[in-house]
Amino acid sequence: MAHRIEVELTSKSGDTTWTWRAAGAKQPRGTVDAGLVPEGSAVGTVLRAEVETTLDGTTVVALLPAKAKADARTAQRIEVIGTPQRGPDVNVVLASKGKRRRDDRPEGPRDGARRPSERRPRGEGGERGARPDGRSRGKPEAGAPTSEGGQRRQRTGTSRPGGRDSGGRDNPRRPAPSTTYRNAALAELKPEQLPVAEQLLRGGIPAVRQAIEEQNARSRAEDRPEVTPGPLLAMAEQLLPAINLANWKDRASVARNAGKDVPLRELRSIVASASTVTLDDEGSAMATALRTSLNERVTALRDRWVERITSSLDEGRVIDALRASIRPPEPATRLSSELAVRLADSAGASMSADTPADQWLAILEVVVDSPVRRTVKPLGLPTDADEALLAAARKASGYVPELARLMGIPIPPPPGPRRPVPARSPQGRRAS
Repeated sequence: MAHRIEVELTSKSGDTTWTWRAAGAKQPRGTVDAGLVPEGSAVGTVLRAEVETTLDGTTVVALLPAKAKADARTAQRIEVIGTPQRGPDVNVVLASKGKRRRDDRPEGPRDGARRPSERRPRGEGGERGARPDGRSRGKPEAGAPTSEGGQRRQRTGTSRPGGRDSGGRDNPRRPAPSTTYRNAALAELKPEQLPVAEQLLRGGIPAVRQAIEEQNARSRAEDRPEVTPGPLLAMAEQLLPAINLANWKDRASVARNAGKDVPLRELRSIVASASTVTLDDEGSAMATALRTSLNERVTALRDRWVERITSSLDEGRVIDALRASIRPPEPATRLSSELAVRLADSAGASMSADTPADQWLAILEVVVDSPVRRTVKPLGLPTDADEALLAAARKASGYVPELARLMGIPIPPPPGPRRPVPARSPQGRRAS
């Protein structure tokens, strides 16, 4: 899925490519086609970039100039013109925190205060707040008469999704982390290795270096001898493979035990990170099982996506089929050639001269966002087309080239890359 970051141009390789890195950081970094770089850019220029991050790395798909940073206080300031009016001064006196005893109350009841005789008596069981007839003052009973003369309805059926009685949320919750393998790995280390291993668990080699620098800074302030970083860093390099493997096994064991309850994003991250650690026999078995589970879940999502598009086309719901094609289960998922041709032909047949103008525009709006927009061939323009419809068709002709031929205008160059529409879960929420 594409997202937007700020990048800094670092160098230019000939006239075809530029090298870049994330603004203010060393990673990520890579190369970008010179055709995407705005004119007037130089080495050190910071630009806004739309990037797609996959397992192979980060790819820049579009570059835009950086936004000018305006003063937020100036932008949010509202100037009031008129004569200021001074309100009456108010004196606020805070009461003391101590509670007054009942014996300190005035003799006469205040306005609106309840007399002692008006207090509701206790029930037979001594429960405070009970009514004289023995009923509690809590939630009203089902079927009890209301003040309007009606009866209270008794709620039946299942509770609302995500409520307390539903037993959990609709979306899978991230399972609780495990420390079994990390504790086992720490138990096998020598006492002098434990501090280094704990820093490795917190942040790897950079965390070890930072801890050494902080310890040396305190030693210099207290006039104590400093430690030599070399032996500690060598020890950290030696312990790093075992610590990384234990950390990965904890994540993998939780995902394996959770099954389908683990989020798909977390499962994909664990499978991808298996290639960054040195696996033993147990780790290889975990990686194989998780990879199989990931493939099954992705295949099931892809099959349901294709089935949703196919069933919509079978029932003549072209707009629903186009909307479903916009949100694939994964960014890299593509339609098969047969289904893409069928979807494009159905969309073109629905955009004919007999189609009402509002429906024609609705289909065009969805076609522009669909993956088959370049191959859709509308049969004609509506007979009652007004100037607004013709303007929308001319504007969309860069995405749908056949519209330009239909209107007799030159085919405009294709516009820049469009921001992909985020996928949605079956409950209507955006997938995380």
